[in-house]
Amino acid sequence: MSRLKAALDPRSVAIIGASENPNKVGGRPVHYLDKFGFKGRIFPINPSRPEVQGHTCYKSLDDLPEAPEMVIVAVAGDNAIGAVEDCAAHGVKVAVVMASGFGEVDAVAGKAKERRMVEAARNAGMRIVGPNSQGLANFGTGAIASFSTMFMDMDRAEGHVAMLSQSGALSTVPVGFLRQRGIGVRHTHATGNDSDITVGELAVAVAEDREVRLLLLYLESIPETKYLEELAAVALDRDLPIIALKSGRSEAGRQAAQSHTGALANEDRVVDAFFERHGIWRAPDMRGLVEATELYLKGWKPKGRRLVAISNSGAVCVLTADAASAVGMPMAKLSAETDRRLKGILPSFATTTNPIDLTAALLSNSRLFGDILPVLAEDPAADAFLIGVPVAGPGYDVEAFARDAAAFGNKTAKPLVIAATQKSVADQFAAEGSSVFPTETEAVTALHQFLAHRELMARTLARRAQQGGVSAPSISSASMTMLNEADSLALLAARGVGVVAHRLCRSRAEAVAAFETIGGVVVVKGCSSDIAHKSELGLVKLGVTSREEAGEIWSQMEAIIRAQGARFDGVIVAAMANGRREIMIGAHRDGVFGPVVAVGDGGKYVEIFRDTALLLPPFSKEEVRQALGKLKIAPLLAGVRGEPAMDVDALCEAVLRIGELMLDPAAKVMSLDLNPVLLDSEGKGCVVVDAVVFRD
Repeated sequence: MSRLKAALDPRSVAIIGASENPNKVGGRPVHYLDKFGFKGRIFPINPSRPEVQGHTCYKSLDDLPEAPEMVIVAVAGDNAIGAVEDCAAHGVKVAVVMASGFGEVDAVAGKAKERRMVEAARNAGMRIVGPNSQGLANFGTGAIASFSTMFMDMDRAEGHVAMLSQSGALSTVPVGFLRQRGIGVRHTHATGNDSDITVGELAVAVAEDREVRLLLLYLESIPETKYLEELAAVALDRDLPIIALKSGRSEAGRQAAQSHTGALANEDRVVDAFFERHGIWRAPDMRGLVEATELYLKGWKPKGRRLVAISNSGAVCVLTADAASAVGMPMAKLSAETDRRLKGILPSFATTTNPIDLTAALLSNSRLFGDILPVLAEDPAADAFLIGVPVAGPGYDVEAFARDAAAFGNKTAKPLVIAATQKSVADQFAAEGSSVFPTETEAVTALHQFLAHRELMARTLARRAQQGGVSAPSISSASMTMLNEADSLALLAARGVGVVAHRLCRSRAEAVAAFETIGGVVVVKGCSSDIAHKSELGLVKLGVTSREEAGEIWSQMEAIIRAQGARFDGVIVAAMANGRREIMIGAHRDGVFGPVVAVGDGGKYVEIFRDTALLLPPFSKEEVRQALGKLKIAPLLAGVRGEPAMDVDALCEAVLRIGELMLDPAAKVMSLDLNPVLLDSEGKGCVVVDAVVFRD
């Protein structure tokens, strides 16, 4: 917190535009600072009032007895610019600018005004939050520099969750969801336009607060990754989970986000890859951002994600198995010893295989949960548990069920969730400290998120230890040069990537000689550093079977290329490569995230089916294998209907080499497209048949 201490724990706060009315923007911060027990000095500034909400009011910064560490700028429009410049001149450390009407509404003039404020601040060593910021709120210190309505009916019962957002509303809406579940927050901050202090930089400071045990983010744009990467590193060192909701998944959403913030939208699948690489869980929606919060706060250290389900309803058992299957959570296969012991406890009409259906036996024996849970806990396959009690009325000892479940959870420290739709049942389990969800699907979804996220964090930490501090080089160029296909293939071959046997022929005679050298049936392709797509121009001829035909095609292709006004680099004569599946490998240098490598189903329909996975280098061979396993064609790669498996190992090696190439600043590769890459059966490798490389 030391890096932005004045933003999170200032010793003094001034409010420019302070109001006596706590329902106005300039009145809310004064009210909140008092309400939430801020221990520092409060300086309202309003030239028309001698006092504001019981505090002495000052006409200007000049009249203050000292320079405040933080100033809340609660005046509108261009007046905010003058106020910021005044703050900078008076030695203020942080200015929270609430005024709107800047870069979010005008990408030219509005951004210019933001730059003017930031320049004035930086020249004086001051930092800015905003503009267009709803403000900052640290309930741990009482430093509430915000005008959010949400806090009017809140008390000081802060918790261990931090919520940071570029949006004002989305900094507090999750807080409302959490409060409904009895979960308090320690921080909730809205950075607005991120003109200076970005949401990522502020999150790094918040992550250093040892009281924070879960950090939530809402992002509309990611203009740079420096602080998010630092945040992820700090969080991993602290074992602090981060859940991020990044809007703009759809094209319509990206356009709306750009309109709202004035910032360029990010390519969504690259955002996915970035979060996964850094151990950040990406929530699909608002509920996914907060629904599993309670599980993260339990302090559980799960060792796996195999689920055991117990219910007094057969339907709930079936639906739980369905929900687990949908998210890829395996149902634990209980041991024969566990089955034997359960049979000794449960009546014959109950089911002892997982999921365990207690049926009506629960009505006649209120100790069933207490009897079977310890048995299940000893099974080595049982990693997590779900108890479903959809209905329980008179005759059911729900209090005993809830007490036994809570005792089991406390004793084993294994993740346990309750699915209880009936409020009277849910309330009793919740009163004992269990995590309760209305349905088995919601319970499984939250449990899956928690367990999968913990696994993701563990993998990320292990990879970081293996790879050290390797980072992508910063290469930027306004202009790129396309290599012709022969040079592209040569570059790949030099990097250890298998390419098709070929010859670049600069004369008809060389084409004839190449045909004879390669032998058999060949492919003849025109070669020009000005032409990326050759098929459309008739510059690819398959199945050439004679030397005469090879020579004639060479002449035809020279004529086609020269007719296009393009450079004629020669003609490639290549072997007809064999393979069972066309794969594509691509890479480009994203302006925000750096090198991105794609691998997936290839061929001419690659842009239609879009069955590809993205990886951010550096990555390991095993990470490539895992990415391939998520493709729709994954079963084909493994072999189906008696077909042998394909050479996935060779494909992983090729993708690994491309990742290394993109990390090499000397190579200056900006993008490449390898399609098709012919993948053969296991042990027979893969070869690049066609390649286009762009360099700086």
